[in-house]
Amino acid sequence: MIIVTGGNSGIGAEITKSLRLKGEKVITISRSEIKNDKNHFSCDLSDYYSLKNIYKFISKKKFNITALINCAGIASMNLAITTPPGVTEKLVKTNLIGTIFSNQIFAPSIIKSGGGSIINFSTIAVSIGLKGESVYVASKAGIEAFSRTFANELSDFKITVNCIAPGPIKTNLLKGISDKQIKSIIKRQIIKKEMKAYDVVKVVKMLLSKDAYGITGQVLHVGGV
Repeated sequence: MIIVTGGNSGIGAEITKSLRLKGEKVITISRSEIKNDKNHFSCDLSDYYSLKNIYKFISKKKFNITALINCAGIASMNLAITTPPGVTEKLVKTNLIGTIFSNQIFAPSIIKSGGGSIINFSTIAVSIGLKGESVYVASKAGIEAFSRTFANELSDFKITVNCIAPGPIKTNLLKGISDKQIKSIIKRQIIKKEMKAYDVVKVVKMLLSKDAYGITGQVLHVGGV
């Protein structure tokens, strides 16, 4: 079974859909509530104990968890000195702390399964130091550093931990960013075209495959930098 946070919108939804079509059992976790979906749980990922309760419920079902994919995240276009304290706190809690909590909580289940894969999400904005995204970039840079170190901690348990850092992909996360800004970011990619959600899905599938057992502690840029 695969856990996908933020699996009901944007890239997370594409990943969930593709994996389910492949025959994988996927459980999604997000803030949103979805009625009549027994494979979805509503939770604020930055609330450790709420997430822990979901883990306990899933554990009682004795599912064999082999992978965790953290797609949940938020963004906000603000210069650092004009970012309100509440926005700063929300960005760091949702992106960084939420990712750390989900890794901490679900990694033991993957260990019990005999190994597997953890995929966390970063962004091209970290590598290029995107102007107007200081706090967002800081939260995502923290995810990259955490993932690299966590990969070392889990290597003896046959668990790989990697980050995927896409360039601009049209989802709700890009609301508030103009087409001009998006084009300027794409020009800084190696592949100078807008990537699609399915380009990310293909990287996810590769990292989940047994052939990727030697890839860990890495940041994979979809679009290249």
